[in-house]
Amino acid sequence: MNRLRNIAVAVAAPLLAIAFSLAVTSLVIEISGGSAADFIGIIFSWPADRILVNIANQTSLIYLSALAAAVGFRMNLFNIGVEGQYRMAAYAGALFAGAALLPGALNVIGALLVAVAAGAAWAGIAGLLRVTRGVSEVISTIMLNAIAVTITGYLINTYGVKAGDSRRTEVIPESSQVPGWQPFEKAAGEVWTLGLLAVLAGVAFWLVLNKTRFGFDLRATGQSESAAVASGVNTKKMTILTMLISGGIAGLIWMPSLFGSAHYYGTTFQVGLGFTGIAVALLGRNRALPIAFAALLFAYLNEQSNRLTIEAGISVEVIQITQGIIVLAVVIAYELVRRYRVRSEEQRVAQTRQDTTTEEVPA
Repeated sequence: MNRLRNIAVAVAAPLLAIAFSLAVTSLVIEISGGSAADFIGIIFSWPADRILVNIANQTSLIYLSALAAAVGFRMNLFNIGVEGQYRMAAYAGALFAGAALLPGALNVIGALLVAVAAGAAWAGIAGLLRVTRGVSEVISTIMLNAIAVTITGYLINTYGVKAGDSRRTEVIPESSQVPGWQPFEKAAGEVWTLGLLAVLAGVAFWLVLNKTRFGFDLRATGQSESAAVASGVNTKKMTILTMLISGGIAGLIWMPSLFGSAHYYGTTFQVGLGFTGIAVALLGRNRALPIAFAALLFAYLNEQSNRLTIEAGISVEVIQITQGIIVLAVVIAYELVRRYRVRSEEQRVAQTRQDTTTEEVPA
């Protein structure tokens, strides 16, 4: 009975947080002179086929980004550098794929490996600074984000192929482009095939964290580093490995888009996914399945935001307000749930002791 009640409370917490965020956003819209009714109507209306395809594609990118952040969070490492890691990886992967050093599918596999290696290496710098110099990964990854922007910008502007007023990497050869599948008519677009990387990464994330010794050591270190050290865990080694894995997953973030529709690194590159992933990881409590629902929610809100501007004249920044309030409200809600569970457990233990004492007292 207590278990069912705890599950109900845990499910109700994010739903109430979402409802609260929509209510606050509606109030902000009314104050700014907009129509809250139009906002609610558009948000809860069924999207067009083209938007559904975009939601599916964006969900895969956001999910990979959130997993990259969640790996570090589960070990109490705050990898704020996912943005820079996937930027460096996207450039490296696009550069390799555009060079066409390998034929067909081998070129795709090679580019994925290069992207994973680039993301892992960039994250590894922060891990190395943490264990050798005691530099906070928060500070180092924020700095590495800025450095990544500068480096990729310089490389593109200096060595990129000129295309109109911009520059880009070489276009991926047609033999290495990965076709998607069309759930609707052709005009609605394609769902990227490499979006399946998100599914594979999610399954691997769950298996490693819950079914392996490495996952146990990672979670134990995140909960209590001193206890982990006492049990024989090499925390410095775990820090390096966790940052490498986090960066490696970050390296995959833009790959579905690169091979599915973008086909080069340049004006088609989508920024901001790293920071979105951090919010989604927090919303999903760093667990594989909840993160999937959170990624879907954020992708849905992002795609519906365009309709807000076109149909209701409401700024797209309103969605950012909604997303921010959702994350804040969910964090508060889960903390209240945690306190409720602790209090319930204390009451249950106290009641058990009282019953035991009563039984031991002779009549």
